[in-house]
Amino acid sequence: MPQNDFSHALRLFKTPNVSRMFASYLITYMGTAMAPIAMAFGVLDLTGSTADAAFVIAAPTVAGIVVLLIGGAVADRTSRQKVIFFAELLAMFAQISMAFLFLSGLATIAWLTFFMLINGVAIAFNAPAATGLIIQLVDREDLKTANAILGTARHGAIAIGAALGGLLVAWVGPGFTLLIDGISFAISAALILSLNPSAQLKEKSESILEDLKLGWREFSSHTWLWAMVLQFSLVVAALEAFFGLIGPAFTRDFMDGPTDWGFIVSSFGIGTLAGGLFAIKISPRHPMRLAVSMVFFFPLVTLAMLLNAPLAIIVIAAFIVGFCDQIFSVLWYTMLQLKVAPAMMSRVSAYDHIGSIALAPLGLVAAGLMYESFGHQFTLTATIILVVIPTTLVLLVKDVRNMTDEDKTKVSN
Repeated sequence: MPQNDFSHALRLFKTPNVSRMFASYLITYMGTAMAPIAMAFGVLDLTGSTADAAFVIAAPTVAGIVVLLIGGAVADRTSRQKVIFFAELLAMFAQISMAFLFLSGLATIAWLTFFMLINGVAIAFNAPAATGLIIQLVDREDLKTANAILGTARHGAIAIGAALGGLLVAWVGPGFTLLIDGISFAISAALILSLNPSAQLKEKSESILEDLKLGWREFSSHTWLWAMVLQFSLVVAALEAFFGLIGPAFTRDFMDGPTDWGFIVSSFGIGTLAGGLFAIKISPRHPMRLAVSMVFFFPLVTLAMLLNAPLAIIVIAAFIVGFCDQIFSVLWYTMLQLKVAPAMMSRVSAYDHIGSIALAPLGLVAAGLMYESFGHQFTLTATIILVVIPTTLVLLVKDVRNMTDEDKTKVSN
């Protein structure tokens, strides 16, 4: 049985693989938390248009949709560790290039969009490889605890990075903020290279196309998996629109701009810290039933803004959202890693990611246009509906409601 106590989590954290991966996540995501704030307010200052900001912020997701499946297949076929290393270096190049554009006064929507596309390619190679690499770093019985530890680093870094990003954008502008982000990717790349993962299980196939067919077969064989990915195609579209654009635009128009937004996102990050600690202790009989229930809390910040709540209430709402988001993430990644054949982990993760983000660019662009055309109330209401309705429907799926963590995954050699 998995061990869920904090002393076990501390012992696991002290192992070199977990502590270095934790540090890599912490450094990378602290910088990454700054980047959306810098880009949102940088483009808003550059053109004053939420529609322009939406196109730029949506660019990485567009690139991800195109490249994700190839990224997952390459990660399963070669070395997940090396794929992440080179993806971090590519992200460093993109962030430093955008920093130069802002600092030199040469920033244009076209150039920013181009480098955001490159950044999206880096993310597309990184994400599925990282999900697969975790199963090479810890034993199977430690997966949930490891996901809680690493998820705490990933989301908890937002607590520092978002607050710092808001302050930096307000004090020194988006250029220096993106420069710091770029440097963080270089440090993370070095940490990834220092890991000592176990041997990667691989399936022999004739081509990447055959790899993708096998990955699709594995992905589509799990009803709970594809049903929840369909759910999150709408949920992520709403969340990306809100956190990537509508939230910053709302604080610019009705609050104290990047400073208030930094506090809000920081509170979200602190909530994920608490959620990670809680996730270590729990062992629900029906993990996906609990995970889906957490999603109903995701629109709380949106609702608070819709009701014109004071900053303190919005910050508390963000804490609750972060807490619930972390519990969902830990349960989701753990079940994915337990149920999916190890040799196909990155490919299945790629199908998960591409399905989840498929509508995100459309959500961002539509939100930017709606915000300008119909105002904040209409746009905030629409994002709430996009979360609540698909989440209610996915609970009707028997495999989602009744899944347990007792089934053994098949192992491919």
